[in-house]
Amino acid sequence: MSDFAVLKARAAALTGECPWTTLALALVGAGWLSTYVLSFARMLVDLARPGIPLKKFGAKKGAWAVVTGATAGIGRDFALQLAGAGFNVFLASRTASKLQEISDEITAKYPQAKTQVHSIDFAAATADDYKALGVALSPLDIGILINNVGKSYDEPTFYQDLSDQDIADIVEINVNATLKVTKLVVPGMIARKRGLILSVGSFAALIPSPLLAVYSGSKAFLSSWSQALGSELEGTGVHVELLNAYFITSKLSKIRKSSWMIPTPATYVRSVLAHIGVNGGAVGQPHISTPYHGHAPVQWVVDHLFTRSWWLSYNRKLHVDIRRRAIRKRERLAKEAKSQ
Repeated sequence: MSDFAVLKARAAALTGECPWTTLALALVGAGWLSTYVLSFARMLVDLARPGIPLKKFGAKKGAWAVVTGATAGIGRDFALQLAGAGFNVFLASRTASKLQEISDEITAKYPQAKTQVHSIDFAAATADDYKALGVALSPLDIGILINNVGKSYDEPTFYQDLSDQDIADIVEINVNATLKVTKLVVPGMIARKRGLILSVGSFAALIPSPLLAVYSGSKAFLSSWSQALGSELEGTGVHVELLNAYFITSKLSKIRKSSWMIPTPATYVRSVLAHIGVNGGAVGQPHISTPYHGHAPVQWVVDHLFTRSWWLSYNRKLHVDIRRRAIRKRERLAKEAKSQ
């Protein structure tokens, strides 16, 4: 028997053992699995490669970084590390005394950095307050804007039980403040043909978070808005990026102990600044980055495994349990206080 005949016989045998429908399904399954493997590999490559250098946005060239919510947590560390990277820093937050403290800390540690402080209550800021902020910002060569100011819940709460003031504050701080401050700096960035706008997002935007409904919705807005704005500004030299953040030790998260998955603000900010323009865990999502190596795999799992209904149910159970424990703790403390 010739070699051709042998191969033909083997092909016929394989075809008989594996019908074309089965083969087609196997190929589809292999293709589906390959996309997952390639997506995960792309995430790993992203996390290993450096991002856009800060000098592109004016580091060590006299440019300014504007940081909102700059007196604690992530905002404080953005201010410190950007000063260390060669930016002058404009600090905006509510409490003047705390702003002065971080300003003094920056100038003591980085004498070459200039600082300006501007006290503004983003929860209650008026048109005149934003006008005054604009006047303070207008003469500055702004290379970076960090939209960090934010507000969450004191504890997971059902929507109907959330106070009207909390609802108004979350929307005003998380949404309106970001929109208004960004609009103040974008025209100058476009004119200078360079700029970086980083807005601090949350995993609460990936999957709606029951019992954190208003906060979750505000972060989902920032995600959509950042992608749209980033597309609008393509070709202008202005780069827009939403930072998807999981848990970080801070007053906002109420987590004090750090781990591989839950970094300190300083560790998180270092990762962000080293990976500008890198998707990380936000594989294939324009103008979104999950750059910290402990957060990226979590987003990849959320984006690729299980159904949205499953994750929604998971979030609800998680936050109901957190609320239950918070109520028990509050009742215990009240009982202890009463007995003293």
